[in-house]
Amino acid sequence: MLKIGVTGGIGSGKSTVCKIFEALSIPVYYADLRARQLIEEDERIINGYKELFGSNAFFRGRLRRDLVAGKMFADPSLLQRVNELVHPIVREHFQKWFNLQRAPYVIQEAAILLESGGYKAMDKIILVTAPRELRISRVAMRDGVEKDKIKERMQHQWTDEQRRPFCDFEIIANDTELVVPQVLRIHNELIE
Repeated sequence: MLKIGVTGGIGSGKSTVCKIFEALSIPVYYADLRARQLIEEDERIINGYKELFGSNAFFRGRLRRDLVAGKMFADPSLLQRVNELVHPIVREHFQKWFNLQRAPYVIQEAAILLESGGYKAMDKIILVTAPRELRISRVAMRDGVEKDKIKERMQHQWTDEQRRPFCDFEIIANDTELVVPQVLRIHNELIE
């Protein structure tokens, strides 16, 4: 069973692409979503966050995301330390999930699959791309976040140009190109 990574910048359309794969009965592991859950469930991560951000990083068992995000994006070394804490635990969780699947291939969706080194465990990588301004407007509408904060987040992610050399396929999700035929072409190639 192949492990296929789906990556791309914030707002590129990764989730939409993954929903199409799910409609084709392909299991999808949403690494970013699972990481958010594990941050509030896994004692190793909880204790690590408290060491990095202080005991007030959590309130009633919930991560104070604004407090933590503000500190992380202001200090790249903190962001790196968080990634070093969280990513191995998410990879461990993914492997357990993978062992339970029965399909020709599975997908792991992760925004920073390449930056985190998670791509090394994948057999193939799919890059989802969209123009920067479209991505910003998607995230602003989806999350209700100011455009300046989105741009700040984008600065901490690789560009599509940096990602392309690591990727086997590219899906253009620019609201002009049809996404379903692009997914079907890749799906058919992966099940041959």
